[in-house]
Amino acid sequence: MPDKGAVAAGHEVTAAAALELLEDGGNAFDAVIAALLAACVAEPILASPGGGGFLTAHAGGDTRVFDFFAQTPRRKRSRDDTDFREVHVDFGNVTQGFHIGLGAAATPGFLPGLFAVHQRLGRVPMTRIAEPAIRAAKEGVRVTAFQAYLFGVVEPIVTATPALRDLFTDETGALLKAGMVQKNPRLADAFDALAREGLVLATKGEIAQAMARQAEDAGGHLTADDFRFYETTTRAPLTAQAGTLTFETTPPPSSGGVMVALGLDRLEGSHKRTRVPAPDIASTLVWMNTMRDDCKGDPDALVALRQQRDGSPKQRPQALRGTTHVSVVDAMGNAASATVSNGEGCGALVPGCGFMLNNMLGEDDINPQGFHQWTENMRMCSMMAPMLAHDGRGGVTALGSGGSNRIRSALLQTAVLLARGAHLQDAVTHPRLHVEGTRASKTAPAKLSYEQGWPEAEVDAMSKEFDLVEPWAEPNMFFGGVHVASRDARGNMEGAGDVRRAGVFGKV
Repeated sequence: MPDKGAVAAGHEVTAAAALELLEDGGNAFDAVIAALLAACVAEPILASPGGGGFLTAHAGGDTRVFDFFAQTPRRKRSRDDTDFREVHVDFGNVTQGFHIGLGAAATPGFLPGLFAVHQRLGRVPMTRIAEPAIRAAKEGVRVTAFQAYLFGVVEPIVTATPALRDLFTDETGALLKAGMVQKNPRLADAFDALAREGLVLATKGEIAQAMARQAEDAGGHLTADDFRFYETTTRAPLTAQAGTLTFETTPPPSSGGVMVALGLDRLEGSHKRTRVPAPDIASTLVWMNTMRDDCKGDPDALVALRQQRDGSPKQRPQALRGTTHVSVVDAMGNAASATVSNGEGCGALVPGCGFMLNNMLGEDDINPQGFHQWTENMRMCSMMAPMLAHDGRGGVTALGSGGSNRIRSALLQTAVLLARGAHLQDAVTHPRLHVEGTRASKTAPAKLSYEQGWPEAEVDAMSKEFDLVEPWAEPNMFFGGVHVASRDARGNMEGAGDVRRAGVFGKV
């Protein structure tokens, strides 16, 4: 019996929601919406109705990118009246400062984006699509080791208020551990109401009013107009050729898509061999970083550079933090590749709704000259770059990654391997490397990080080119989490979830 569909995601509950919809007759877009809603329950540090993202969708021979990422607020509150504070989180080998508070929250696009995808491409009622997420939130989700680790990393955020402590800690006040069950009845109620009443609940209705009132009362920038006037944008994809594959990914305001495309262009122009050596990947990543610096981080200028036209950097605010990804394909040849983020959350639950708004305005990269310098009412930039790959024979592969600014390196390396005929599982599990900085930088050293498994001679060769070299003994979430689902021209489906981020793959 032919497969109905396949999904790769970062949690069993997330993947199971997509599979349930596919089994019930939904298409890839119904399934990916169900998965993203379920991710808000099962992966609450990475996905939230208070965040945003991008979805690259292929249907009926056409590909469109849905941009529902965060927007800077329409007005800026005075600094003295803004809830904006620093917390320090512990990654084990390093402590990092994050900025939270209602003053760190940008306008979320998650819910408008999902409803826009459903209106354009879905075929199952939203009440059915939301059922797996509602059920999971009511009955509870067993905390995985990976999610427990994330809770520990962001402990100062998920324990910032009594309501958050009720959600993320046990009766003794300790963080939930692997194996414990986390329930979120308020989020279940919010999803149930949204499914029945529609998006208006989050743009003008009770949920929008709760978010706006919380911001007004507790030091946030957001107002009712931010929710009322937010718009999901659809764009033509950016394309790149590698081997026999045509890749489609996010155009600006995402910077990740154009950076991966630039890297593929460079490697394809210089390598026709079946395997690209590690030093050449590392040098390409350095080159990509240099191009980004030359363009002052502006993705439109990077596209102009790729097309050999003049571009004017716009200093679009960029958010780089925690992300998760879902890839879905179905029997009709539809494909959905979606990456979403909530930053780490602003440190306060929306009253009565069971979710946090994002902390995108607390990203260091947004304001290199200092915080609170963002421009009002502008779509923010992100490294997220959900991709599709077409083989020219009717086969399609959905892939994408979480991983902050490591998204570009994870996707570039996976795409290069796929273009050279690697099996999906091998492409996902292959050792990765990542580069920070450029050789021209006078302020920051060029740093190479790599997983074990590269040939020793290649490691020696590329290590000589960097100021700092950081080997990792085991595969690690630092290097992203590429989840892949594929359908060939005959309807056969396969895929892989990245173990670095507790990825799972399934099909029905």
